Amino acid sequence: MTRKANLVDEERKKEILDAALYCFLQFGYSKTSMDDIAKQANLSRPLLYLKFKSKEDLYEGIFDYTLEGSYEEAEKVLSQNISPKQKLLRVCELILIEPWAKIEGKPKTSEFYETCSKLSPKSTQKYERQIIKFTEQILGDKESAKVFFLALEGLSADLPKTKVLRKRVELLTERFTR
Repeated sequence: MTRKANLVDEERKKEILDAALYCFLQFGYSKTSMDDIAKQANLSRPLLYLKFKSKEDLYEGIFDYTLEGSYEEAEKVLSQNISPKQKLLRVCELILIEPWAKIEGKPKTSEFYETCSKLSPKSTQKYERQIIKFTEQILGDKESAKVFFLALEGLSADLPKTKVLRKRVELLTERFTR
């Protein structure tokens, strides 16, 4: 496949994932069909199935898609010459706040992460491992990193607006980096 064809293929995949994310957040996993996603993406169902073999396969790709590039950017933050508080805040911005902004306030936001953990356990486990790894590098010990992760998870439990989530994360990072 040529480079141009690869770019077109990647762009089409991104359009499908955007359409699927929209549908899942509007209607939920169980009420979204592959037809709904194909219509939202302006493509045929057969073409959709060429890119994703099932609705489960597509949903699994969405969690990773919402975090696309975040882990790499967080790695870069760790090597920057900034305070631990600034590092922790920036990592949280990349891995929690920016992805949250993509899904916040939609009708089925509350079921999104729960469904992700059921359908994409590898992706959600990787997410947890990455946050703990980054936090451990910043805070210096694994137990603090685990507690920070658990606290971080609780900050979005009541489905706050992104602005509120950001303030909560700022408060949490302040407490952990004193």
